[in-house]
This record gives sequence, C-alpha cells and structure tokens, in this order.
Amino acid sequence: MGHRYAPKPTPDASTTEAALDAMDAAELRALIRDIIPWLDESTHARLVNALVDRAARNSSGWVPEGPNATTVSNIMTFAEAAARVGHADPSEVDDYLRQGASAFLGKDYQAAFEIFRALLIPIGNVDIHIGQHEMIDEVLGVDVAACASQYVVSMYMTAMPQNRGKAVLSAIDEMQGVGHFWEPLREMERVAVEPLPELDDFLGQWRSLVEERTAKNRNTDWDSDEDRWLREVVARTEGPQGLAKVARVTRRAADLRAWCRALVETGDWKASLAAHDEAADLVTDKAYSRGDFLDGAALAAQELGRKDLPKRLERAWREAPSMVRLRRWLGTSKTMRVLSQRVAEAQCATPKQAHRQRALLHVLEGDFCAAAKLLAAAPGLGWSSGDHPGHLIFPLFCTVLGGLTSFEIESRDLDDLSSPADLDEPRLLTPQIPALLEQAAVATPPDSKTRTAVFKAMRKTAEKRIEGVTENKRRRHYEHAASLAAACIVVDKTPAAAAWMASLRDEYRRFPALQREFNRCEN
Repeated sequence: MGHRYAPKPTPDASTTEAALDAMDAAELRALIRDIIPWLDESTHARLVNALVDRAARNSSGWVPEGPNATTVSNIMTFAEAAARVGHADPSEVDDYLRQGASAFLGKDYQAAFEIFRALLIPIGNVDIHIGQHEMIDEVLGVDVAACASQYVVSMYMTAMPQNRGKAVLSAIDEMQGVGHFWEPLREMERVAVEPLPELDDFLGQWRSLVEERTAKNRNTDWDSDEDRWLREVVARTEGPQGLAKVARVTRRAADLRAWCRALVETGDWKASLAAHDEAADLVTDKAYSRGDFLDGAALAAQELGRKDLPKRLERAWREAPSMVRLRRWLGTSKTMRVLSQRVAEAQCATPKQAHRQRALLHVLEGDFCAAAKLLAAAPGLGWSSGDHPGHLIFPLFCTVLGGLTSFEIESRDLDDLSSPADLDEPRLLTPQIPALLEQAAVATPPDSKTRTAVFKAMRKTAEKRIEGVTENKRRRHYEHAASLAAACIVVDKTPAAAAWMASLRDEYRRFPALQREFNRCEN
C-alpha cells in the first residue's frame, strides 16, 4: 500500500540540544539578534517578553526600567477611559501590561499592583473588549496568565502581614477571568522574583480561609478550585499524613488520589500499597475510580516484588474490566496451561458489551470463528470506542491468515492514559498483544471452513466501514475504509475476493475521493 506525502522532518530534539550546546554565549546572542527580525508580531512580542523575564531573574542584577509615577497615572487614566467606552487598542494594552511586568521585575510592587488592577480586572470582566474572538491571548503578546499571577504576588507583597491570606484570596478571585490558579502557592513562587516573606504565617492564614470555603462544597464529589487549593496547602504543611486525614474524611476520589500520589512520589512503596488498598475501599465513586486505586496497589506490589501481584492484577480487572488490565493479568501467566485457565475464567467474567476483550480471548483460545462473528457484527462507525473489536481483530486476522503486516495490531486501550512524559515513572508491566499470542501458541486455522468464515467477516467489516463513512461524509476516514477492502483481497487471493472488490468499487463509483483511496491502496 502507498503512503501519503509527509513533509521532511525538522531536526529532532537531540540534534537541537547538541547544536545549542556547541555554541557559546556570544554565538547564541548573535543568533537571537539575527532571528528576531524574521518573527511575526505576536512571536516577536512573546520572545522579547521571555528574554526580559529571564534576564531579570538571573544573577547579573539587571532589571528593565520600570514606569515612573506619571506613567502609572497615565495608564490608570487610559484604563478608566477604556472602561467607559468598552474597548481598547490591544497594542496599547500590551504595552501597558509590559510596563506592569517591568515594575514587578524591578520589585516595584505597588506600581505593578496598580497597573495590573486597572487593566486586568475590567478585561477579565469584559468591561474592556480588546478585539479577541475568544481568548485574550489571541490579541496580546504578553503572557496574561503570568501577569495575573504577578498581580497576586504584588498583592501579597503590599498587604499587611496579618491580612495577607484574605488579600491573596481576594486577588485570586479578581483574576479568575484572566488566569488559572490550580496551585496558587506553586504559581506565586514560580513568578516571584524573591522569596515570599513570612510564608509560614501566610500558610496558616491561607489554610484556614480555604477550609472555610471547602466546607461549603462537602456535599458534592465535584472537585472545586478550593478543594485543589486545600490539598496543595495541606501537602505543603503536613505532607502525605495530612493528605491522608483529608482523604479519610471526604472519601472523595481526588483527595484519595492526592494522598496516594504523594506516597508514590516519595518512593515509599510499602505505605503506597496500604494507601491504595485503603483508597479502593473508601472511594465513593466505585465505578470510575476503584480500578485506578487497585492498579496503584498492584504497581506497589510489583515494585516490592510481592508474589501476590497476579492476584492483585486479577482483582483490578474483575472490578474494573478493561483491555489494559486484562493484558496485565494474562501477562503474568508463567505457563501456557495457566494462561489457558485464565482465558477460560476471563470469558465467564468479561462484560457482555466488552467486545474487544472478548474477541482477544476468543483468539487466545484459538476460536477464530467466534472472533470473526464479533468482528462482523461490529458497527461501521465507532472504531475509536474501547469496545469496538475492529482495530484489534482485523489486523490480527491480516497477520495470522495472510502474513500482511501493514496493519499494526492495536495494543493500547483508551483507558491507558499514560503519556510519553510518564515513561520514566514506575509503571505496571503491560504485555503487548503479539506477546500474548505467542505465549498462547496461536497458529493459523488449519481448516478451510474457518478460513472462509474469517474472510467473510473481514469483507463484511470493510463493507460496513465504507457504508458508514460514506453515508456520514467522514472523508477523513476514506483511507482507512479503503485499506480494509484492499487488505481483504491481499489475504484472500481467490477469484471470489477479486469479484467482491470489483463489485464494491462499482457500487461506490460516484465517490471519487473513495475511488482515489482504492487506487492508492491497491498500488
């Protein structure tokens, strides 16, 4: 099968890093000066802002020149006039917010506070419209969220110590329209140019205020900003033990996760195992979250080298069945006999609607006809669903029956939400499907009756896929639909298969885009 044109790749990250490491400071400065004139207005503004911020925070002692009293007064007059007419030129707003950032970097917190307050609050309340369609960042070069955080820090620095908690809470409330404060303490420390004074006293005030607010939300499992704020300050002041107290009282999934995650981050796997087991029993949202905590307990057992790991993986799958959990449990089978026994047990416990898991179990049993029946019955649309067997069984049939390896067997399930950034963290071992097939000694069906049933199911699947994408005008999926049909005649080289393909092409002759995909896939 052919391939679409793809642009030539740019240098990868390792090449970029190596090139940067090979240059000295003077060469890097020259490079930046050369690049700046090439940038569009928005990128230019963001680069310059980043340069100024980074330079002001290094050890050189340099800070940008901040606004004087007259400039601050003029900015406030501009903001008042803009609020009266309801709009402002974004380039002027950009310049004035940059003045506020310069004042902040120079530790002139009063000037920064006045500038940010005069502009950000009416912009966030849409009392001043600056031409954006949706997001303010569309029309501004400054990092508005950073300005919002700088405003909160400016409030902290200018408030009386005994009132800092209330002042910061008020500032965050005022900035909700332009900034996001998932972890206020972390965000404040991120933008601050010096250590926050009297931080321990502030943390006590802050916790009391946040606890007052969270007490109003205790009747719901919905995770509010205040709930996240409380977990952050409790983790800062009491660590995992404090998070455990909160989680045991609320029994909310988010609070339990925070407790368990804190223990994982410390590397205390024994405590993590106990916490995840307790969390699985405490969580009120059983259907969604219990499996996650059982997974966490299994991970701790894996890291501790415990012999009960297979039992834990089995429990996680049985209480929250998914393809990933099924693969993990089956993958711990040390012999083919044990694997066969587990496959038989899983067939009895697999939810009826979990067609992808059931189809895998049929194949591991060597029952290709049952797997083919599930494939043929699957809808033409909905292939992205975690229960649709298409991405698993169709490529598997291509590989086992026809030796066609162009189709990759999809091993990743939709509930496996790990990202590349997580790869360095401890993870449960999850065997790939080909490894399970090899362990089960799955071989090509020997009898022609089974092969015929499989070929018919594959053709039926291709027909339903083509019908679904054409009727619903899913042109982005024409390529996939055509590739299914093309694969059918590659693995089944009989005249009947060729006649079927010719009839299919004739039926959809009025779909030129689909015909082009047929041509490309057959070449």
